[in-house]
Amino acid sequence: MKLIFSFIFYLLCLASFSQELAVLKYKGGGDWYSNPTALPNLIKFCNENIKTKITEQPETVETGSTDIFQYPFLHMTGHGNVFFTEDDAENLRNYLISGGFLHIDDNYGMEPFLKKELKKVFPNKDLVEVPSSHPIFNSAYKFPNGLPKIHEHDGKRPQAFGIFHEDRLILLFTFESDLGDGWEDPEVHNDPEDVRQKALRMGANIVKYAFEN
Repeated sequence: MKLIFSFIFYLLCLASFSQELAVLKYKGGGDWYSNPTALPNLIKFCNENIKTKITEQPETVETGSTDIFQYPFLHMTGHGNVFFTEDDAENLRNYLISGGFLHIDDNYGMEPFLKKELKKVFPNKDLVEVPSSHPIFNSAYKFPNGLPKIHEHDGKRPQAFGIFHEDRLILLFTFESDLGDGWEDPEVHNDPEDVRQKALRMGANIVKYAFEN
């Protein structure tokens, strides 16, 4: 089964012949659509600074749809509840082990729901903290201390958690950082420019890792 989905993923990537990002629409009532200007701004930054050629307006795909196999990078965010059906979980698992990448950015409040649902996707895998020595922090831009802090919520340190498959990071969960808020238009959160730049550069590293690994 794994070989079949790997071949499907390979054919779809060949068909699209481009590097693309998509927003993941999930069930459960959480605001999957939050931070609407975030990804377009990140894509523009990547195209201008790390020479990607991504369509600036990302598509939206549903967790249970085979459309996810057209995109090497999926982005998921929100504040609240997350729910995966068994079909959603199987589809997402097949996508990830076949070469896809999922970045989940907690916009504050989704963490307890997400952890429970990820157990449906990978019952035998746990989220583990990604060390600052990992390539995702040391590619286009250097982050010697790991994930940067963009927005303050509970006074906790920012943490990057991951799920690995055959030594490859296939899922990144950024927690207590709020990268997506830093990617939004400047007037949305009024972040200082140096904070926005940290968020965008970290985002560019994530995109670069997803496309090259």
